[in-house]
Amino acid sequence: MAATVGSGKYKYQVIEDWARVPNDWNAPMAAVTVDSQDRVYGFNRGEHGVIVFDKDGNYLSDWGVTEFAFPHAIYADADDNIWIVDRNNQQIYKYTSDGTLLMTIGEKGYRSDTGADNTDFGSNGYRMVTQGAEPFNMPAGIAVAPSGEIFVSDGYANCRVHKFSAEGKLIKSWGEPGDGPGQFMLPHGACVDSKGRLLIADRENDRVQVFTQDGDFITQWPAKLIGPAVVWEDRDGICYVAEHNGGFFSVLSVDGELLARWGDIKFRSCHGAAGDSEGNIYFVQPTSGEGSRGRRIVKYVRA
Repeated sequence: MAATVGSGKYKYQVIEDWARVPNDWNAPMAAVTVDSQDRVYGFNRGEHGVIVFDKDGNYLSDWGVTEFAFPHAIYADADDNIWIVDRNNQQIYKYTSDGTLLMTIGEKGYRSDTGADNTDFGSNGYRMVTQGAEPFNMPAGIAVAPSGEIFVSDGYANCRVHKFSAEGKLIKSWGEPGDGPGQFMLPHGACVDSKGRLLIADRENDRVQVFTQDGDFITQWPAKLIGPAVVWEDRDGICYVAEHNGGFFSVLSVDGELLARWGDIKFRSCHGAAGDSEGNIYFVQPTSGEGSRGRRIVKYVRA
């Protein structure tokens, strides 16, 4: 019998072996998104970088052999365009749902001057950042507003959020290293919420900051989180957060009030979250004891 987690209105049955990856492919998952047809896209660091499943975990399709340098984030917009963050190529890509490239933002291999060691592609460059800089230096997350404007959290060796037009032209950037309002220590995930505000998972500051879409600081969520990696909001205004550094999964109101929480340090390095039209949630989490090398998509079914 499947385990049950959560509390109150937010209880879920855990379906661990949900995704049927074909032909024994090596597909350690980095991120997940769900489109308007409840197709689930697993973005992984194997040879077949994007694999598409139905909501029951059955394989539907893939994008063939891909050449992403370091898959990091994936996002389905309202028109079912699929956005990709390739951290180590320093690029953002926009695709159709079947993998046809529509747009690229960023110069392949270019890393801006933030004070970090630009010869190092490890995950701790944020510790060396001394100044904010232009796009990109190991970007982490993406969100697209209803207007089509694009927001990129540029965090692994930068400390900024960049706003682009729907055509991919840079409009503005904001952020500096630190822990004050509008400062960041690894801005990781981005989400445009139902109130039109921009939520940024400020991972190493253990918080979610809230901004206008012009970059003005509004507030900080009251909930104490442990390394939030990503925020995903459902159609009812409920937010789901994977807490990378603590191994927790949290359910919160759109204003950051904690509603339910579960997890364990063995799930440290959990990395993605998305949901389908039936209220089920898909978290990217490590197989116990295997860290990021063993990440997979686990489905949480409303109990």
